[in-house]
Amino acid sequence: MHRRLPILAAAALTAAALTACTAGKEGAPALGAQPRPSGSASATLPATTLELWHGFSAPAEVKAFEDAVAGFRQKFPQITVKLVKGVQDDQITQAVRGGKAPDVASSFTTDNVAQWCRSGTFQDLTPVIRQDGIDLSVLPEASRAYTEFEGRRCVMPLLADAYGLYYNKALMKGNAPPKTLSELTELAKKLTVRDADGTIKVAGFIPSFQYYENVASHVAPMVDAKWYNPDGTSAIGSDPAWKRLLRWQKELVDWYGYDKLDRFRKSLGQEWSADHPFYKGKVAMVLDGEWRNAMIASEAGNLDYGTAPLPVADDRPDLYGSGFTAGTVIGVPKGAKNPQAAWELVKYLTTDTSALVTLSNALRNVPTTKASLESPDLKKDDNFQTFIDVFAHPKTSTVPSSVNSVFNQEAMQEFLARWEMGSIEDLDTGLAEVDKRINDKLKLSGG
Repeated sequence: MHRRLPILAAAALTAAALTACTAGKEGAPALGAQPRPSGSASATLPATTLELWHGFSAPAEVKAFEDAVAGFRQKFPQITVKLVKGVQDDQITQAVRGGKAPDVASSFTTDNVAQWCRSGTFQDLTPVIRQDGIDLSVLPEASRAYTEFEGRRCVMPLLADAYGLYYNKALMKGNAPPKTLSELTELAKKLTVRDADGTIKVAGFIPSFQYYENVASHVAPMVDAKWYNPDGTSAIGSDPAWKRLLRWQKELVDWYGYDKLDRFRKSLGQEWSADHPFYKGKVAMVLDGEWRNAMIASEAGNLDYGTAPLPVADDRPDLYGSGFTAGTVIGVPKGAKNPQAAWELVKYLTTDTSALVTLSNALRNVPTTKASLESPDLKKDDNFQTFIDVFAHPKTSTVPSSVNSVFNQEAMQEFLARWEMGSIEDLDTGLAEVDKRINDKLKLSGG
């Protein structure tokens, strides 16, 4: 299951490391600096040992990575791969700055890609991608977007997350999952159960932006809301889609009553526990990622549920079936001792169908190439297929790369918390303040 750091935690981990220049190891060979030897890579690469850092730590996750790498070891028997588990982004950045970079490193988040590309923390893969004739069209557009910045593709997508709607079939009482925001509002009200005093017992849907996965990045694709203008400045205040989304959300929050909804939300079980309110029949519909399927199988195997794409703006039916995506990325850090062999490992893990299917089947994240999505060996039922289809949808989107991605999302989340509790008097003025915070930070970062 994809392990994601909350935005605030990610900011705390990476802020200091990412604002400084990346030193790296002087004199280390650069990836793609020289023409590749002729002949097969397996025959021309010398015997060596590669160190790969990844963030997985649970035994089943670690085994999945070992199983995926096994195919590489067969292809390159002269190369030893040492896997180091449980590594986070700040450790990667600090290792590169200290001249002790691993050969290959992966990250669970795409929020640091822009800084890593700009600073050179990860090497630009563009030259070797061209040399090896890799057709990047095998990747959906969104995953191509979150692995490059300013013309530098410094990482490749490994596995992906996609977001959709989970619904409790018993609580739905025969109703079909909603396809539009107005249908979601109507059904949320219809399925909500209250005590005589208005206390919420069962919520049809929890519209709070403070609830689990209901963060700005995940809901923006429901209305095709834009984060940035072409010059990198904030588009949040000028894009009417944000206002449409926020007014819809506030209307539903007010119907519940903010105080009642807040008390209900705080009374619920933890997101990452067997007490999740969706398992317990406390909420009929939730926004969540594909990994929730595996968690339900493990923690609530008898739950009768279904999945569907997220509802979309009533006037944008073309968006239905799409959603938000991001995912695990992997690349060759600056200072890697064996960059050419490291690239072969990155290329294998991100383009080999067998490797991607092995990882997806074990971790239950979405594989990223078209061939792996269509592989007959990929384990999938109707509930998992929803997320494969969302990921592959041409209108599925992500948060575009920005050097201040964590800060910008944090600024928006802070605003949304104040908005839903009613402390923002004027939406236009409030969003303009968000724009200013983002744009001021951009200026400090050098644009």
